[in-house]
Amino acid sequence: MSEQKKSVFPLITPLLVVFTIWLFFMMLSNRWFLFEQNWFMSVTMAFGSFIAGASSEGGGAVAFPVMTLMYDISPSVARNFSLAIQSVGMTAASFVIIRSKIKIEYHYLIPVTIGGAFGMLLGSYFLTSLFPPAYVKMLFVTFWLSFGLILFYTNELNKRKTVDKLPKMARMEVLILLLIGLIGGGISSLLGSGIDIFSFSYITMRYHLSEKIATPTSVVAMAVNSIVGFLTHLFLIGDFGTTEMNYWLVCIPVVVFGAPLGAYVISKRTRSFISRFLYVIILVQFVGAMLIIHPTGSLLYFSGIVLLAGLLFFFGVLSFSKKR
Repeated sequence: MSEQKKSVFPLITPLLVVFTIWLFFMMLSNRWFLFEQNWFMSVTMAFGSFIAGASSEGGGAVAFPVMTLMYDISPSVARNFSLAIQSVGMTAASFVIIRSKIKIEYHYLIPVTIGGAFGMLLGSYFLTSLFPPAYVKMLFVTFWLSFGLILFYTNELNKRKTVDKLPKMARMEVLILLLIGLIGGGISSLLGSGIDIFSFSYITMRYHLSEKIATPTSVVAMAVNSIVGFLTHLFLIGDFGTTEMNYWLVCIPVVVFGAPLGAYVISKRTRSFISRFLYVIILVQFVGAMLIIHPTGSLLYFSGIVLLAGLLFFFGVLSFSKKR
């Protein structure tokens, strides 16, 4: 029993420190009324933080569609909040992943993270004003649907074989991973998350890396990317507003434990469970968007093009991997 306590205590101590700092701030500033106004965000992130730690979809993958689709919150606020809350929750999950020695793949993590930092910075300055809100919402759910369909095909129908370790990377392969990180960081700059599942999708299709390894690796990548994005909007761009701050404050005590719990729970599950868990998340997001937005006309055509482009992209990556 004492050994068990000894092994758990170093994991929860930093989380308790974050919680204590938050608690003192709330007591000194007397902002408890924020829960009465924004309780729905705490509930949202109770689910979102668990999914953030347990899958290649960041907490923003739940927060962004719920905020923009169900509560009609602007995509810019949803994005800023997603980056801010993931900088707490997914960092806490990353700490538990690394401290618990849950296996991650550094050959994939390092170049993707470096590329992602540049993608986040460039995207935050040059991409965020280019897309109308409804198009951003449909881009989010439709592109990940294309990946979910390909992953389902390769795992359930084609019985994809996986590996637990990547081969030594050639220089060109490292450059491609940097590019994947750059694109993923750009997606995250629009949606609040994206580098995690974009890099996850590429690495699992291209190298057949097991979802059990790719998932915690993607969590760490998204944690770093979220910190870069949060600091960029807070200090450089200066558009992190009061609304995002209030949402952030009511969600910190939830995500600081929810995301690590998700990371721990999923590390005990099988690869097939992780894949099926991801299918469900992606499908629920897409169906929810279709029911709430009811895309018609050019938006419906746009969604169809994104779906087709995503299928072609992931099929291309998959086909290329078979030639290795």
